[in-house]
Amino acid sequence: MKSRAIFIVGASTVLIFAMVSRAEVKIFADHNRNESAMPDFKFKSVPSPSESDAATKAKFTIVDGRRDRNGGNVDKLSDGKIPLEEDQPSENFFFNAGTDGGRLLVDLGGTIDIKQVNTYSWHPGTRGPQVYKLYAGDGKADDFNSQPKRGTDPRTCGWKLVASVDTRPKDKPGGGQYGVSICDSNGTIGRYHYLLFDISRTEGTDPFGNTFYSEIDVVEPNAPVVVATQTTKPYGKTFEAEKGKYRITIYTSETPDLTEWAHKELAPVLQKWYPKIVKMLPSEGYQAPRRLSITFSPNMQGVAAASGTRVRCGAGWFRRQLQGEAKGAVVHELVHVVQQYGRARRSDPNAARTPGWLVEGIADYIRWFLYEPQTRGAEVTSRNIARARYDSSYRISGNFLNWVTETYDKDIVRKLNAAARQGRYNEKLWKEATGHTVQELGDEWKRNLKKKIAAETDATAKTKTPTEEDK
Repeated sequence: MKSRAIFIVGASTVLIFAMVSRAEVKIFADHNRNESAMPDFKFKSVPSPSESDAATKAKFTIVDGRRDRNGGNVDKLSDGKIPLEEDQPSENFFFNAGTDGGRLLVDLGGTIDIKQVNTYSWHPGTRGPQVYKLYAGDGKADDFNSQPKRGTDPRTCGWKLVASVDTRPKDKPGGGQYGVSICDSNGTIGRYHYLLFDISRTEGTDPFGNTFYSEIDVVEPNAPVVVATQTTKPYGKTFEAEKGKYRITIYTSETPDLTEWAHKELAPVLQKWYPKIVKMLPSEGYQAPRRLSITFSPNMQGVAAASGTRVRCGAGWFRRQLQGEAKGAVVHELVHVVQQYGRARRSDPNAARTPGWLVEGIADYIRWFLYEPQTRGAEVTSRNIARARYDSSYRISGNFLNWVTETYDKDIVRKLNAAARQGRYNEKLWKEATGHTVQELGDEWKRNLKKKIAAETDATAKTKTPTEEDK
């Protein structure tokens, strides 16, 4: 088998030829950049997604790997519905964060002629491009294995390699909308019962390299094609901040019991604090997102997560914390919406990656020491001082940042944020700003904490009323 690739310079379409079993398989790959991507998934060469193809009746199975619970199930790949937005996790299937993809089996229910296999994805960052190998089989080989795991070459157990797909742009931002169409010069790819997708992540510099797959179509010759419909947009109410400069939409259509709290109690906090956070974290030439959304999901595990301009909140946790940590948790996620540290790596693969402890530490510094300092929620006490490290992340790192701010440089967070967003974070920044390395600062911070805790313990002991036993 031989293959050769032809890249069409200056156009959004890449055409790849792969010679397989004497037939000439063609792979058309179209890319709509973020600024031009629309919910109708229209491409120059690749057909729009269909809701009447053979995949709608096929059975999709995860052969290897785990789906990310923040996304949809495998049925999202064949439901004939496409996302309305560039970052809509629940309407896409993607493998678990921190893993290198996995394998998907498509059982077509019988042997059919296949004219095209089309795949679609959409995400504003590196989860937009598609990287996979497509295998096909009729299931008749004596050694056929319908579910080969990673580490087993499917070609050794009854499968044929149909195509290798890699739509990652070279030296360009990878975000946007992608459509791939695998077809054959003879009219059909072949006659098959099963398809196997061996899917790889697009990058491994952070845990979020698994593609957001929106739809997979399997098209038969002469079959009528009905263009896929868009997902129903959930009901949301939009609140304006800073005289309309920022628009924040809160979605509670799946959790109506949270609507009143979200509109009356949470919304005023967002309207006040989102503009404040924008002003706290500036950098040259940067404009923070002007539109963002908060969605309360009944199926989300955990507390909350931000991706791009979308914040998803786990309704179960929030119901238990409406009078506790709920508002502060959303403020933490607003910081992530403003940070946008991944933008530097999307435009420059060599940009420095900001350590996770600092990303989360800045968010918790703003939350615990500026938004709700009265709660003392990030205090280091005798119970956790032994394991406290400056790079412990979240509350502990927030505490460290607050100490550096008060002790050495009131603008340290602003300086670190600007460097992180521009892809130039380096530990030398600490030395330049304070005259000490971050490790030295961490040691001094912890020594001061121990002294403070010891002094508080002594003071408590002195004011304690003596008992008969003490006497």
